[in-house]
Amino acid sequence: MTHVKKNPLANNFHALSLIKFAFPSMLMMLFMGLYTITDTIFVARFVDTNALSAINIVCPVINIIVGLGTMLATGGSAIVATKIGSQKIMEARSNFTLLIISGVIIGLFITLIGFLFMEQIIWGLGASSILFPYCKDYLTIQLVFVVANMLQILYQNLFVTAGKPTVGLILSVSAGFANIFFDYIFIVLLQMGIKGAALGTSIGYMIPSIAGTLFFLTGKSELHFCKPQMDYFMILKSCSNGASEMVSQLSTALTTFLFNITMMRLLGENGVSAITVIIYSQFLLTTIYIGFSMGVAPIISYNYGSKNTEQLKKVICICFYFIMIVSIFVFLLSFAAGENIAWVFAKNNKKVFEITKTGFPIFSFSFLFSGCNIFTSALFTALSNGKVSALISFLRTFGFITIFLLLLPRLFQVIGVWLAIPLAELLTVTLTIYFICKHRKYYFL
Repeated sequence: MTHVKKNPLANNFHALSLIKFAFPSMLMMLFMGLYTITDTIFVARFVDTNALSAINIVCPVINIIVGLGTMLATGGSAIVATKIGSQKIMEARSNFTLLIISGVIIGLFITLIGFLFMEQIIWGLGASSILFPYCKDYLTIQLVFVVANMLQILYQNLFVTAGKPTVGLILSVSAGFANIFFDYIFIVLLQMGIKGAALGTSIGYMIPSIAGTLFFLTGKSELHFCKPQMDYFMILKSCSNGASEMVSQLSTALTTFLFNITMMRLLGENGVSAITVIIYSQFLLTTIYIGFSMGVAPIISYNYGSKNTEQLKKVICICFYFIMIVSIFVFLLSFAAGENIAWVFAKNNKKVFEITKTGFPIFSFSFLFSGCNIFTSALFTALSNGKVSALISFLRTFGFITIFLLLLPRLFQVIGVWLAIPLAELLTVTLTIYFICKHRKYYFL
């Protein structure tokens, strides 16, 4: 009798084994956050805070790239994992191959549009004449490597779906170390300024994109490349199911734009530098939530596809307990260490340091609620309920923040800017509780 190896997603998970399975994704995202932070620290320390502001000015373009990649990755991953759970292996491989091809095509299109309209994009994003040269240098290099960026995002998710989260972790850690190494070479030794930062980041993209492609070409995984059957419905379904992640990134792009123009109006380039520190710190401190959600999503999709209701409910309950505990820890860490984080970035600019130090304690309250919101959005994506997931993401990352950014600074000036995200997360968590209660008979209880 031929022995069939059990799919890792089919295990009977308990709290420790679930965290152990998700740990590589959590560590991968945490490391990504650390090397992203390191990247900006190099820019702030060895170029100047105007270069740091410029990165945040063009950040909406990067958000769109990441959003499109994440939309395909998370939405498609849920479909592929569900089909693996339903024992439709050949169909899962075909869908996987189509997702990668789609990512490459989208990446090439973004590069073309970016180069055709670069100056209009930079001015439109609110760059001042001081920041424009920095923005152009950084964005030019980023656009060259869009396809690599798209592929590394896709592979981060699909390695987990393939039951190989450790491989994804190794590649991400390698990319992070390469980024830091080349930042030092290009920025510190070669004095290439913001161009060096963009080049170091882009080389980091290349490692998981090339290695991931080679891995899935070998056929060593149950999930690998094959000659695909064209399935437009699957691509549309992936986009629809992953819409919440796209909404989240587009919303982040728009709110980053609003934060930038608001702080430019209130405090000039120093204000933009301060909000840049806050935004990048937020990414670092939410990586545990994002990584955990990414790690457990294929398990949820698999059990949903295989109709293992008892295991599905057990996994979801464990996840919520874990998120609540981590949320308290992250809040306390942010509240206590905010001034130190501000100093690391803005040691050479006292004005930026003072602005950031004032904002951190207020901003920290967002971490009490953001973990629940991030996981719940990912949960509904994994359950192929993209509409609820998208609504949660939209209101959390754009709807509520936009309202507060338009109103609160008029009343409280800069303090109103710091209050926008905590209040948006608080309102969103009430919405997530409503949807959890509404759908509990299907998934949770």
